[in-house]
Amino acid sequence: MTYDLHIIRRLLEGYLALVGGLIVFFIVLHYVEYVDDFMDRGASMRDVFLVYYPSYIPEIIRLTSPLALFLSAIFLTGRLAQHLELSSLQTSGVSMYRIMIPYLVVGAVLTGALFYLGGWVVPDSNRTRLAFELEYTRDASQRVESSFIHRQTGPGSMMSVSFYDRRSRTATNVTLEDYSSWSHLTQRIDAPRMSWIDSLSVWRLMDPVILSFDASGLASRTRLARIDTVLSLAPRDLARATGDVDAMTLTDAARYIETLRRTGANDLERPLVAYYARILYPFAHLILLLLAVPIASVRRRGGQAVRVGIALFVAFSYLSAMKLTEPFGFAGTLSPHMTAVVPHAIFLLAGCIVLVRTRK
Repeated sequence: MTYDLHIIRRLLEGYLALVGGLIVFFIVLHYVEYVDDFMDRGASMRDVFLVYYPSYIPEIIRLTSPLALFLSAIFLTGRLAQHLELSSLQTSGVSMYRIMIPYLVVGAVLTGALFYLGGWVVPDSNRTRLAFELEYTRDASQRVESSFIHRQTGPGSMMSVSFYDRRSRTATNVTLEDYSSWSHLTQRIDAPRMSWIDSLSVWRLMDPVILSFDASGLASRTRLARIDTVLSLAPRDLARATGDVDAMTLTDAARYIETLRRTGANDLERPLVAYYARILYPFAHLILLLLAVPIASVRRRGGQAVRVGIALFVAFSYLSAMKLTEPFGFAGTLSPHMTAVVPHAIFLLAGCIVLVRTRK
């Protein structure tokens, strides 16, 4: 038990040091890349370093946490192997599976912590980050849909919009149609503009023209100054961006995707891939530990340098595999959940094979 606590303490110390170093490295690298954008678009250095990057830190922690734990496990296990501590334990009858228990305890705790952090804490900071990027960087999340939008607002009800401005929450050339159960058009509302009224949580149609149709198809026409109406669509359900799901908690993201599916939105692959990836990403802690401990427990010529080289190759291969499968999910070649599962499944299998083949 004392040795387990020793392993846990040293593993966490290395993990925290690496996370801190990766945060600094990422911020410096990101600033060097985007400083021209910040200056050209009028971002003040105060906002960059006191608003933007502090709001980016939780996302950096989420992204780098598995890598930091992996490298920490490599360094720690490599030292234990070089000092013959692992050999002594194994000679005294302690198996590799038993040695891995404190590692897996730390991995399980960090997996749960990262799942909560990424699911419910990071989205709050991401809203600030994404809004800043939209205004001050050239690589902000692109719109998936902002013009010629068609949505089902309820049973027998459809809405069409020529263009929706995400910032002002205003739609132009709006048409609302209601159909009876036998697909007969009963009412149509045309409005040149529709805006979201946040204080009332309603959509306001300006200068609407209402056409009501009777059973014979005759229409009566009514023009009003405005109409306030409640629709099943929120502003975020009209114009979507690739980073929308990143700015939502997992609970909100699930509701958002269900709303898009119910209202007939197209191109659902992107938000679904992002949603499933966020759920599965924290498990990379445990999968990488299955690779780290067996790899580092074997004494090699070249010492720590060789281990670190192997570790970096494995870690970046893992991260690259997650990114390389995304285009297949976006295109529909792979289902969204398989797009998220496949990279983790491949490296989980590799980790189990390496662990079984390592000297016990």
